[in-house]
Amino acid sequence: MERRRTFGEYRTIDLVIFALLLTVFEGLIGRAITSWFPNQLYTVSLAAPIVSIVYMRWGPWGIFHAVLAGIVSCLFSGATGEQYIIYSCGNAFSALALVLLFRVGKEKVRTGQFLGLLFPLLVQLLMHGGRALTALLLGEELASVADFFTTDSLSYLFTLVIAWIVRRLDGVYEDQKHYLLRLNSEEEKKEVKNES
Repeated sequence: MERRRTFGEYRTIDLVIFALLLTVFEGLIGRAITSWFPNQLYTVSLAAPIVSIVYMRWGPWGIFHAVLAGIVSCLFSGATGEQYIIYSCGNAFSALALVLLFRVGKEKVRTGQFLGLLFPLLVQLLMHGGRALTALLLGEELASVADFFTTDSLSYLFTLVIAWIVRRLDGVYEDQKHYLLRLNSEEEKKEVKNES
């Protein structure tokens, strides 16, 4: 008989997969910006949609992914030490979106037409706000922190589109404990039906 994975093993594998996806996407984007489009005014990031998915699946475990996104983005774009702090600490501010998840409930956020799209946009906004606040605390000028919102404005559109797509994929944008229990319940119903 084949050994089943424990819930902890499943969570670890899932978190690692999302960390690898985040690293690859943010790395490619960072490399493209510095190598192919160095004079481009706008940038895009997939950090918020991926972190939103991880928050939905695993709750606070997604904070690691938010910080990782900032580090990877800086690593591949040749950032200064101060920028590492701004992006990694700033992205961690997205954890405030977890208040919405736990207050309203993950299932209502997942299935709600408005809330399902609001949540990832809130994660994106909190990342930008966190970066701006961190930069201000490190002594940046108020006028320069507006760039965190304007240069990355295309990310809101990408976040919205990705959230719209993943909400339609079974189990992707869902608390994984809920998802596994739902799958198990569906399998038990099939077995009972087949036996009768």
